[in-house]
Amino acid sequence: MLNLTSFLDNSAYKYANKPAFTFMDTTLTFAQVHAAANQVANGLIAQGIKKGDKVALSCLNLPYFPIIYFGILKMGAVVVPLSVLLKQDEIQFHLENSHATAYFCFEGNADLPMGQMGFAAFNKATRCTHFFHIMGKPTDPSPFAGVKTLGALMNGMSANFDTLSTSAEDTAIIVYTSGTTGQPKGAELTHCNLVMNAMVCQEFIHIRADDTQLVVLPLSHIFAMTVQMNIGIYQGCHSILLPRFDANDAYALMVKHKVSVFAGVPTMYWGLINNIDKTSDISKITENLRITVSGGAALPLAVLNDFKQKFKLDIIEGYGMSEGSPVVTFNQPDIGTKSGSIGTPIWGVQVKLIDDQGQEVATGEKGELLYKGHNVMKGYYNRPEANDKTITNGWLHSGDIAIKDEDGFYFIVDRTKDMIIRGGLNVYPRQVEEVMINHPAVSLVAVIGVPDDQMGEEIKAFVVLNDGQSVTADDLRAWTKERIASYKYPRIIEFIEALPMSATGKILKKELRN
Repeated sequence: MLNLTSFLDNSAYKYANKPAFTFMDTTLTFAQVHAAANQVANGLIAQGIKKGDKVALSCLNLPYFPIIYFGILKMGAVVVPLSVLLKQDEIQFHLENSHATAYFCFEGNADLPMGQMGFAAFNKATRCTHFFHIMGKPTDPSPFAGVKTLGALMNGMSANFDTLSTSAEDTAIIVYTSGTTGQPKGAELTHCNLVMNAMVCQEFIHIRADDTQLVVLPLSHIFAMTVQMNIGIYQGCHSILLPRFDANDAYALMVKHKVSVFAGVPTMYWGLINNIDKTSDISKITENLRITVSGGAALPLAVLNDFKQKFKLDIIEGYGMSEGSPVVTFNQPDIGTKSGSIGTPIWGVQVKLIDDQGQEVATGEKGELLYKGHNVMKGYYNRPEANDKTITNGWLHSGDIAIKDEDGFYFIVDRTKDMIIRGGLNVYPRQVEEVMINHPAVSLVAVIGVPDDQMGEEIKAFVVLNDGQSVTADDLRAWTKERIASYKYPRIIEFIEALPMSATGKILKKELRN
């Protein structure tokens, strides 16, 4: 038997009275989280939910998330975590595509009416038969007639539960990809996938029981789920929950709770750097902060260097994807690290780069990154045709372009789907972005290809300027042209207030193309 809930079971025994999760003024110990998860498991069985059933979960970074997540796993069902930013039609798609039997949904608020949209989607989803409303106050009733709340589901249920037997290869979660092209696909990750990825990553991230980590990455996303929630519970770490990233809120919590571990995506580090002058407590942050981790997208070197200069701390960068549980490579201190690199393959994972003919490329040459090992998903749920295209002889095709240097370190160049072909020449947007972000007036930049009658595709840059800075499109274009090959500089530049981002802080180039 192997079940991811062994992490929680062990920490509830070993660190029973130690703080596990804190949200605002509420703190739950490991024993309390464990007992509540057991009540959820008993409640689900009482409602007729069976081992192997799919149970969807829409919840902000609140203590409810791990309680429900592990409660579902304890009784042998499969968790389907959903982004809190999904709209009604998108929620309905995910419920139907995953064949969800039950759905837990947080009530939300006026700005983010999660409960309203979730309940409307549930009513249209044909297979989903149970809706559990997560209320801010557990004793509050649902505003929807006849709907059972999480509090009601747990009420009267035993705080003891004997976890149902699951095998290492049983599906634990179905996590949906972002769907940058076409409809999102659900990656089936097994108990083995998740247990191994957390345990292997812990060997080089080195989170300790006396650490306090700030969790602002959405727990519904595989990065935070594995690298923060699962490792944190596994190690008995105290997690401070922040539902939405705001640099000033993050700084305040870092000071208040003496945060020692922070994980984020590049745009979050960009936000921290650009708000550093608004806090007078930077020394109180740096004296405690000892681990900073980045993933989810390639970290611009300018951001990495600025952060190191201001915080006197290296950001440990890695690479992963939903289909890889998620971590594939990482800058591992025991092996060596390189700024701007995604590191080397983690234990038990193999990586190679191939060309368009499927042949491995030479050191220093660009190729698509493939990987195989214990982290590779079981497959896309109910999508055999997509599996045939994505996994070949155990090797998963990432769709990312990378190079490997002479020391075996990998560097992400771009996404194959983001590559621009201008006049028959390949242009990788990341390379252009890395150049442009070094202009003193530029704060953030995203480069895409747009249709062009003459060149096939033309290069367009969306630029966010630093506060109080200005530059004309002509001047920025000329500045970039001096620093990059003539076919690569952007002919079109558009200045915008902010770039569209996902719940995880990824820049949504799909929206820029619309």
